[in-house]
Amino acid sequence: MSRRRIGLYYRCAAFLVKPPMLILFKRDWRGQENIPDHGGFITAVNHNSYLDPLSYAHFQYSTGRVPRFLAKVGLFKRGFVGFMMRGTGQIPVYRESSDAAGAFRAAVDAVNSGECVAFYPEGTLTRDPDLWPMAGKTGAARVALLTHAPVIPVAQWGANEAMPPYAKDHKVRLFPRKTLTVVAGPPVDLSDLYECEPSAEVLRTATERIMDAVTGQLAVIRKQPPPDRRYVYDRDRTEPAQHLEHPEPAGPAAVRPDSTGPAAPASLKQSKDIKEISE
Repeated sequence: MSRRRIGLYYRCAAFLVKPPMLILFKRDWRGQENIPDHGGFITAVNHNSYLDPLSYAHFQYSTGRVPRFLAKVGLFKRGFVGFMMRGTGQIPVYRESSDAAGAFRAAVDAVNSGECVAFYPEGTLTRDPDLWPMAGKTGAARVALLTHAPVIPVAQWGANEAMPPYAKDHKVRLFPRKTLTVVAGPPVDLSDLYECEPSAEVLRTATERIMDAVTGQLAVIRKQPPPDRRYVYDRDRTEPAQHLEHPEPAGPAAVRPDSTGPAAPASLKQSKDIKEISE
């Protein structure tokens, strides 16, 4: 998709959003050469602030390849926001319903038609106490293995300093002026998995490679080593997520198809494989 095909609604959104982003924040953008200039592809992005979708979208809009986000269907029903979501061609996600697979089909169709589909593989704002990426869900990997499209890992930092996740006051902290860092890395190599049956183990292997790439880039941005274990968030647990004590170690061998304990990611449940693209 070239810049001339970005579309009226995306241009209107950029007209509204870009000026305050340019005025209020500094930018550290790297790796834009890794964004494909043609053909469909997938981006996998870490999520640590309600502000970071704007930061990432600003970064990618500047490349001329606009992303289509998978977003909760509720956002499509919220007045002007919903109007713009529909107009810019974002993909609605229906959680816990028979329509959940529609998001998967729409993502595959978009990639096959030459568009970019952006995934937040964690499925929600990170619950890791130090804001490292959590264990990923398998939606991005499933679409990648079906379409053989490149997966571009994107790491970002800085939006969380302006709008901390889960802050009680929900205030935006604009001063001193924050730097929004967004880094796109080279495609994650999944080619050896293309001919494999998309079992839970294969999907988990692909997902771990994607999350390793995103986490590695974030470690470079933060100039800190990532944790040895990836944080696992289970929305069905009754205690607060930050109290989860035994996340699975990172890496393809860390998650077993027969995992049934409380630390096993929900993505390993076969019945949720399609639904996870929405989470």
